Amino acid sequence: MERAKEWKKFIALALGFLIFYFLPFEHEAVRNAILQGVTLLGSYAREHVLLCLIPAFFIAGTITVFIRGDVILRLLGPGAKKIISYPIAAVSGAILAVCSCTILPLFGGIYKRGAGIGPGIAFLFTGPAINITALFLTGSVLGWEISFMRLAATVISGILIGLIMQAIFRDKGSGGFAQTEEKNVPWWLGVSFLGLQMAFLIIGGLKIDGTIKTILLVVLAGAVLILTFRMPRESTTSWIGESWSFAKKILPYLFIGVFIAGILSSSLPEQVVKTLVGGNSLFSNLFASVFGMVMYFATLTEVPIVQSLMGLGMGKGPALALFMAGNSLSLPSMIVLTKLLGKKKAFTYFALVVLFSMSWGFIYGNL
Repeated sequence: MERAKEWKKFIALALGFLIFYFLPFEHEAVRNAILQGVTLLGSYAREHVLLCLIPAFFIAGTITVFIRGDVILRLLGPGAKKIISYPIAAVSGAILAVCSCTILPLFGGIYKRGAGIGPGIAFLFTGPAINITALFLTGSVLGWEISFMRLAATVISGILIGLIMQAIFRDKGSGGFAQTEEKNVPWWLGVSFLGLQMAFLIIGGLKIDGTIKTILLVVLAGAVLILTFRMPRESTTSWIGESWSFAKKILPYLFIGVFIAGILSSSLPEQVVKTLVGGNSLFSNLFASVFGMVMYFATLTEVPIVQSLMGLGMGKGPALALFMAGNSLSLPSMIVLTKLLGKKKAFTYFALVVLFSMSWGFIYGNL
């Protein structure tokens, strides 16, 4: 019964896109906006699903099934020492070249495993923004001052936002999901299994020679496949089931959000946006934060976008605000987070992201 409902959602989504695509709209602007939504969705699916989202779903399933819950609780749980849990959560995304959407299943995995909402939110906020590739690209294109400021502001804000969320909600983790743990698999096998998948996700996001990248990915995929045969059958079944559980909770809402973001990006007057984010006023930083929050920026694409806007007069403060909010949130991720966390927690988090992004942008812009 549940499976039938899931397939109905996917079929309805597909039919909706087909209707929008072929409907003979009289107004050219409306048709172009919808076509832009379809184009962005197709681009997102082509560039991010195979090498980013699918590995992320499997990693989330691995964390849920194979990684011991007491380890997560000891490092990131609500009872862990804050001086340990928050810095670990805030910097652990540095090696991941993921966007605000790909981070969602990884966040879901550690949250389901028992991480407190505070450390979980710190990881969720900082993960997409401080990956090493993005920081080096920012420094080489826009200057190392804004790159270091981006790093410092994001890590500090991630920790503070996590502490505020933990203080407000006092959530003990699990995110409303049932806890599962595979007892029959040696710890070293589970860690190796997770490490290989993490390596696949990291290499998949690197900009390296295509042949070398393909060889490395094939080797890693083969190693993961070999390890699955070392697992008990019920363990593999649980892993696949948990991975699918994350996928069906996230993908439909994510695709809807990407489609809407595509429509918005083509509908907003570009000249108005450029005018509103000029200077370093509180309003321009607020607008940049809100604009970044609802737009979708694929990994690393935020750098040339900010570069072009700064060339047209965008202030350095709003640029930082756009970096922080744009990397951490997007309309697709907001839709999914509202589903995963509930409206109260999700909208509190959204408000904190805007507040901290605006504040850091205003401070930096007026230094």
